Amino acid sequence: MNSRILVVDDDPTVSEVVARYLERDGHEVECVGDGVEALRRALAHPPDLMVLDLMLPKIDGLQVCRKLRERWPVPVIMLTALGEEIDRVVGLETGADDYVTKPFSPRELALRVQSVLRRARGASVTGGTGVLRDAGLVVDVGAHEVRLEDEEVMLTAREFDLLAHLMRNPRQAFSRSALLNQVWEWSFGDSSTVTVHVRRLREKIEPDPTRPRRIVTVWGVGYRYEPLEDGS
Repeated sequence: MNSRILVVDDDPTVSEVVARYLERDGHEVECVGDGVEALRRALAHPPDLMVLDLMLPKIDGLQVCRKLRERWPVPVIMLTALGEEIDRVVGLETGADDYVTKPFSPRELALRVQSVLRRARGASVTGGTGVLRDAGLVVDVGAHEVRLEDEEVMLTAREFDLLAHLMRNPRQAFSRSALLNQVWEWSFGDSSTVTVHVRRLREKIEPDPTRPRRIVTVWGVGYRYEPLEDGS
């Protein structure tokens, strides 16, 4: 299934190369060079995915992502400078689904695009359909929907996959590297990606994110999902 992709980068060469690879995969691609125009077009006609450079004229990528997230759950892949870990972490905290560091392989980016789009369409790496329930928290895998006390919880595709994976394996501790492999399908990567997504999930499903009861930290290992009893 082909998609509309908005590529936002102020370097025309980068935009041209990225667009060429994505169009080769059958996607419809539009390129813009600054944050203001990117936000205007995305809000007027939301794309299926945005490839967003961090450093942009007028409004930077973080602001674009933040403002976009206030209106639409459009998947975002952030382009960041090589070695700038703080930029990647802040980008993920802002709501980016994935990131690619510059300089990057256009083919790698195209594969990341396919991966994020697949998850956004409900093709969770956890597989199958069914409904996961735990004390007011309901995860409908088939519908790709999460509700907490009958209120819909807006999750990115990566957040959804992480939550579903943990709930399918209650009380099992996972290392960050294991979660990168099983949820992100990365054989290597920055473990801070997992840390940031866990933090974001806690902010959305825990009454007190500073004292989590569902997604708990296993010191020296990683994280596990601790089911709650109904009425607790």
